[in-house]
Amino acid sequence: MRLASILPKLSRWTRAALALGGTALLAGCNINFWQMDGHQTTMQTSGPVAKSQLEVFYVTCWVTLVIFLIVGGVLAYATVKFKARNAADEHAEPPEQSHGNPLIEISLIGLSVLSLVIIAIPTIKAIGYTYDVPEEERENAYEVTATGYQWWFKFNYPSEQIDGVGDLVTANELVIPAGRPVRVNLRTLDVIHSFWVPKLAGKVDMIPNRGNHLWMQADEPGYFWGQCAEYCGESHAVMRFRVIALTEEDFAHWVARKKAPARTVEINNADANDLPKAQFASFKPREYGFTDKWDADAEIPPLDNWKQQQFPAKDENSHLIAKGRKLFQEKTCLACHKVRGHEGLGITGPDLTHIGSRTTIAGGLLENNPDQMARWLLHPEIVKPGNKMYTTGYVPNNITLSSEEVSALVAYLESLK
Repeated sequence: MRLASILPKLSRWTRAALALGGTALLAGCNINFWQMDGHQTTMQTSGPVAKSQLEVFYVTCWVTLVIFLIVGGVLAYATVKFKARNAADEHAEPPEQSHGNPLIEISLIGLSVLSLVIIAIPTIKAIGYTYDVPEEERENAYEVTATGYQWWFKFNYPSEQIDGVGDLVTANELVIPAGRPVRVNLRTLDVIHSFWVPKLAGKVDMIPNRGNHLWMQADEPGYFWGQCAEYCGESHAVMRFRVIALTEEDFAHWVARKKAPARTVEINNADANDLPKAQFASFKPREYGFTDKWDADAEIPPLDNWKQQQFPAKDENSHLIAKGRKLFQEKTCLACHKVRGHEGLGITGPDLTHIGSRTTIAGGLLENNPDQMARWLLHPEIVKPGNKMYTTGYVPNNITLSSEEVSALVAYLESLK
């Protein structure tokens, strides 16, 4: 017998019970959804700005829940009380109609205004609090500048000057001191982008020819996911970045290391007879390379993985690295990228001085390991459609890479710790 023929024969209470049971079953099957514990959830905060915004959200939810229960309760009461229970009721004359009860209407208007006031008070307070670093903490605030490009982020540290160079510059990974307010100046050199780190702060647009800013603070050291939240072109959805919060001591050490020029690997003649084969794991160009080790509940926390990334690999081959450095010049990579202390003065692409120490590449999209680096070098137009490395680099300069050349370039870039 079909389900459609059975349901009409059941009482309304039985049908309601089945509906509630089905809802509970679906909720049980999707427990991860209800936990809302993803990388970019706004329901788990790690800083005062995000916490302030979450409190406004909760107030709004409670107010609307009360409104829903009142309206839903009145509707359910009216439905049950005035439902036609027999044929005579179905054909009965409707009750006398009126223009309503003034007292009820005034009460509803008053309750609506009260609801808006309840929501407005914490909202206005949060707007003032999240706009800029609180005045009493501004002297202790750390300042950085984030600049959006299609499709990656550049981070300047104006308080960290390098002799003869200027600001310390990184790309796609913003490292900040934990427990300290950070004021982020927001800029863009092309279209409108939006800077968003859900667990630390709300989203603020980066608008051409207009300075903008936000502030955030990580209460404790951690590894946080961020993303552009304003449509900015065909690869907008894969314009990502990370925020790494460190203790003051670890942050000072990180700054000192990043101020140093690019690492140079000394040639070991024994490596000449032990060149690895030019072979990478098979992959599909559109497959992304993040594994469970980046999850918050992984065996090794993401922050610890980031710290491990700062150290050189034990199986480096100095001859292959030297070959890759030479190819970096020959393939005109230095026209768009900078490797401070080596070659390149380019500014249109990310600074690659210490790219090997980052956990991500390709604008925060791929995990930084040899396989993913090879994928990016071989298929940039497929991994991130429309990216300038391909449209203004590979295409006009007729750049092609053999498997051997990719192996060398990967070895060189991964050595830049």
